Amino acid sequence: MRKLLLIPALLLGTAVVAQEYNYEITPVIGTMIPEGNLKLDNQFLTGVELQYNGFDALIKPELSFLFTNNADYKNSNITTDIYRIALNGVYEYKSNSLFTPLAKVGVGYEALENNFAGNRDSVFFDAGVGAKVALAENIALKLEAVYMLKNNNARWDNNLALLAGVNFAFGPKAQPVVAPEPVAAPAPKPVPAPAVVPAPAPKPVDGDDDKDGVLNSIDKCPKTPIGHKVDKDGCSVLVDLHINFDTASYKVDNASMPKVKEFAEFLKDMPNYNAKIVGHTDSVGSDKDNQKLSENRANSVKTLIVKEGIDTKRITTEGKGEKSPIATNDTKEGKAQNRRIEAELIKK
Repeated sequence: MRKLLLIPALLLGTAVVAQEYNYEITPVIGTMIPEGNLKLDNQFLTGVELQYNGFDALIKPELSFLFTNNADYKNSNITTDIYRIALNGVYEYKSNSLFTPLAKVGVGYEALENNFAGNRDSVFFDAGVGAKVALAENIALKLEAVYMLKNNNARWDNNLALLAGVNFAFGPKAQPVVAPEPVAAPAPKPVPAPAVVPAPAPKPVDGDDDKDGVLNSIDKCPKTPIGHKVDKDGCSVLVDLHINFDTASYKVDNASMPKVKEFAEFLKDMPNYNAKIVGHTDSVGSDKDNQKLSENRANSVKTLIVKEGIDTKRITTEGKGEKSPIATNDTKEGKAQNRRIEAELIKK
């Protein structure tokens, strides 16, 4: 019976003198829930958190890296990679149980591969709560909810990250010697030198992140939407709106309206661009009739773009008749391609 009564005391003593560690690393996965006006879908996250416990302080420094691959912008075919790095201070509530609550606050920086819908690379502030649930002496399940507040020009936008990961602690701290009687304390053991965390490998200087055919080192417009034709500086100069017409018609059908709205959204997000809407025809009919028809097609598309909220002064029109085909006029398919609308982009 006396031996049984000793078991709780032994367990409690083990918890009190449990080994502490200087370093923690936590690979994490999770989901990011963005605010609605960011026009981003919920995102899958991967990342890592590095925490240092060597300081005798209540707040422990933490460096976190989070990455999202191909986050989707709503109502568009545009995606973006998102990189987030943050420096936080972590406070862990002391507990003798397997459950350790924690809270943290810090500052970070978010960088996007494609800036769209008013999103820009910017500093953010974060605050979060969570807990570690011990699985072994130096391994724990780590759960967190982190709120991020980011400045996007004249507005503040919110993100909520829900994270889960496996926490690994290593680099044991020196343990104090418990003397049974008040005697002179032994010389303290030397504290191991902090491990040097290698810096992340630098990204290659050159590349073509926006896939426009212009290297990053000379690209003056590094966030060009996919599909735009660009100049030697990598800036948009021509967009095929993929609006086709029936023969002798300048009416935009319902199937083409999303393309008109998508181009209007691009102009809203790029106020430094004006546009010239250029109409084209196939070779059916006289040159005079086709010239007038191409002008009517360009004016019809301009009217729809202006209705989407674009200043009419930013839009000009031109008709080129049948003079600039992109396919043969000897086939039905080729003629359909030539009855089209293009937008020439002009930087202010």
